[in-house]
Amino acid sequence: MRIQVLVAAVEENVVMLSEHMNLSTEAIICNQCREYSYQEYVHRGRKVRAFSFAERGVGLNRNNALMRADTELCAFADEDIVYDDDYEEKILREFERNPQADVLMFNVQATEHRRTYENIRHKRVRWYNYGRYPTYSMCARVDRLHRANVSFSLLFGGGAKYSNGEDSLFIHDCLKKGLRIYAVPVSIGHERKRSEDEESTWFKGYNEKFFYDRGVLYHFLYGVMARPFALLFLLRKRRRMCREIPLLSCYRLMKKGIREQ
Repeated sequence: MRIQVLVAAVEENVVMLSEHMNLSTEAIICNQCREYSYQEYVHRGRKVRAFSFAERGVGLNRNNALMRADTELCAFADEDIVYDDDYEEKILREFERNPQADVLMFNVQATEHRRTYENIRHKRVRWYNYGRYPTYSMCARVDRLHRANVSFSLLFGGGAKYSNGEDSLFIHDCLKKGLRIYAVPVSIGHERKRSEDEESTWFKGYNEKFFYDRGVLYHFLYGVMARPFALLFLLRKRRRMCREIPLLSCYRLMKKGIREQ
């Protein structure tokens, strides 16, 4: 089986990026910048296709890569992911061990403030535990995604109207379409630590917009259960997220986001 890494990038040197990410498989790089261009080159004996688009929005960027994927397997990535030397071998081995799986969630070590999960055992991903996984942990069978007709939301994520959440919505839609998702305790890479002058494309602090946008996201994820899940989320994260805005005010903002959809 062949693997393509589908990279979402912003204003990157698409030729240097393969080296920075330690890519050793085929790849499709979709780079959001000021004008359209296309490059194709070989890196470590594997073909890399790089598309540059004068567009914004991480969901649109990932869709541009996914619609062009033509290998058996794909791995979703951000520009700041650095893969282990043997990541290809690990991914292939786990899909061989899990022939029933359409999607596998791997461990990718994130920087401390972005860490949301760690797979310590093999388990099925269900509707009640899927919200912790970022897109860059995900590898999938390409034909299963294409046949299920799933895509990333254009409303959520960096460069979109609402902040993060396109990853959870994508996994939600995969589960809704009946795709089988498993988490495996296998690490394939890590997130490169950002320098102090690098800003996140979406995170501007735990401000009013953050909690309102989170409420909008919960409306789409949980429907009638959005409010209790919002309260549970805040109770779990209150020490880190509710320092500047009191917990009850955060909850009101999330309810406003839920209600106004």
